[in-house]
Amino acid sequence: MNPNPSLAILQGLCSIPTAPFVEGRVVAFVEEFVRQRKRLRLSRDIHGNLLIELPGRKKASPRWVFTAHMDHPGLVARRMIDRRTLEADFYGWVLASYAKREKVLFFHEGTEIPGVITHVTPEKNTGRIQAVRLRIASPVPAGTPGMWDQGAGRIRKGKFLCRVCDDLAGAAGALAMLDRLHRNPPAANLAVLLTRAEEEGFVGALAASIKPKLLRKTDRIIAIENSAVQPYAPQGKGPIIRLGDKTSIFNSSLSYFLTEQAAALAKENKSFKFQRTVMPGGTCEATVYDVFGFHAGSICVALANYHNMDKEKKRIAPEFIDVADWRNMVELFIAIAKTGHTYAPGHKSLKARLLKRFESRKHLLNPQSSARSPVSSGMY
Repeated sequence: MNPNPSLAILQGLCSIPTAPFVEGRVVAFVEEFVRQRKRLRLSRDIHGNLLIELPGRKKASPRWVFTAHMDHPGLVARRMIDRRTLEADFYGWVLASYAKREKVLFFHEGTEIPGVITHVTPEKNTGRIQAVRLRIASPVPAGTPGMWDQGAGRIRKGKFLCRVCDDLAGAAGALAMLDRLHRNPPAANLAVLLTRAEEEGFVGALAASIKPKLLRKTDRIIAIENSAVQPYAPQGKGPIIRLGDKTSIFNSSLSYFLTEQAAALAKENKSFKFQRTVMPGGTCEATVYDVFGFHAGSICVALANYHNMDKEKKRIAPEFIDVADWRNMVELFIAIAKTGHTYAPGHKSLKARLLKRFESRKHLLNPQSSARSPVSSGMY
């Protein structure tokens, strides 16, 4: 186990098997995490989404909700055809052309059962994997989750590699924030929402938004993601304030506040880096929250081998992120948590800056007010 508590959370959580609709092992990890920290409160809705709350010192303040999903593209065993042949469904976006002959592991009652994909059924029109047939070492019960055999979490040359980063590394970042703050909570009320089955069309986030039991309309929501690396948003340049995804643009006022906190961190800590851009590699849960009337923004880290697809080699590979990016993301979460009580929707601070600028220059709009005005001097 890594001696750094935050990195231990990252390695521990990302090493747990998960797939859409079978996130039970992640749930068990979270339950134990909360049990060990007395100030945290855990609740859930009827759909299995989890909410961890840390009450702040200002009880009436709006709540900051950091949200991530508990699943990753993967297999769910359907039925054994014979003792060595298994049919399984695949959930999540992975192209079928990557899958044939790839090795997988199924996780049942503490054992890992290896298998090899022998046949792939692609989804019509998209080409993504819909179902597979496998040669398996021993029988696998229906409903057992399976993942690519790409190893548990490990750190190599400043990178964190694992069979899953998206989005357990995001969830681990939120838990690391709570671990750092739970003994001395900030002024603002904090919560971490962990959703199910994001990879199958944001099913958990939709359940949390359509008839909200865990969320409030007054919440300030930050969707955490591992987003496919872009040429203009590389690894190693810091966490990314994600202004939008391939589908929508997120709340402008909230995104500006996140940028202010990141800039303040960079000013006081020269090792802190951050980026700010649209990440169009996919659609994230911030779009769902925005559509259903919540105040939502997003922060992510750049992810290589998105959904385990090594596009250069055209094969399955471990996902990986930059460790410094992830650690700086946690630092940014903590800064936001500590300053969240100062946030006022509507660009209050930016508006004040713009008004101050206008007051200092408005006399130049009147050509009679100054001999040096642009109009009177021919500069206009």
